[in-house]
Amino acid sequence: MRGNLKNIVWTILFLFLITSTALLTYLHFFAAGDKDLSGNWITKPDMTKQAAVTALSWLQDIDAVSVSLEDMEAYMQGLTIEVNLTLDQTADSEGTFHCNVLPESYDACNQAAYEAFAAAFRDLLLERLRMAGYTGGTDDETIEMLVTETFGMPTVSYLMSCAPELLPPLEDLQAQYDGSGAYITSEGMLIRQYDAEGQAVTKTESYIRKDSKLVLTEETDSGYLPTIYILQQSQNQ
Repeated sequence: MRGNLKNIVWTILFLFLITSTALLTYLHFFAAGDKDLSGNWITKPDMTKQAAVTALSWLQDIDAVSVSLEDMEAYMQGLTIEVNLTLDQTADSEGTFHCNVLPESYDACNQAAYEAFAAAFRDLLLERLRMAGYTGGTDDETIEMLVTETFGMPTVSYLMSCAPELLPPLEDLQAQYDGSGAYITSEGMLIRQYDAEGQAVTKTESYIRKDSKLVLTEETDSGYLPTIYILQQSQNQ
């Protein structure tokens, strides 16, 4: 089962790479660029895949009724956090930046993930009850009452306390995205120098701007499957 899950994840990553490469190729050759990156930019990293894989792995560990990754993703749709990036060009090809994860969006995404997980858990519990000959009520309220009676707490609370964290910790995401400092642009590269105490932290990304979209591509250490962010310019300028 775990081998099949790994194959599914790698297939999805491969398809993502193909799609992302096609998008970047189109923007690079057919989209007119804009060197002035000033503005408030928003990207919404998708947390659905990680949440679904984590939930599925836990269900398999407790020997729950068979469920696929596609089933879990059908419950967990549109799980995103919001990352804000502000760029202010102060001179030709240089300026300042500030980037942060919106904590409210993280809290909302985390709550939505566990509510979706709870819905899947109740459906799987109902399936197992039916296999055991259960003939009682099958509506969500009845199943929720059964969960509360069995575990002493609502489904969402039970999963939050017993199941793994569905999202990366907020602190880890803040370490990945948050920061401010100065930037320069050169030959399609955005180089951000972070203000850090006692150490120099630099992030280098290739960029393409087309109207209200900004695509940033950061190569991984292994050189495989670069991280691609597609940012939308905020209308509240």
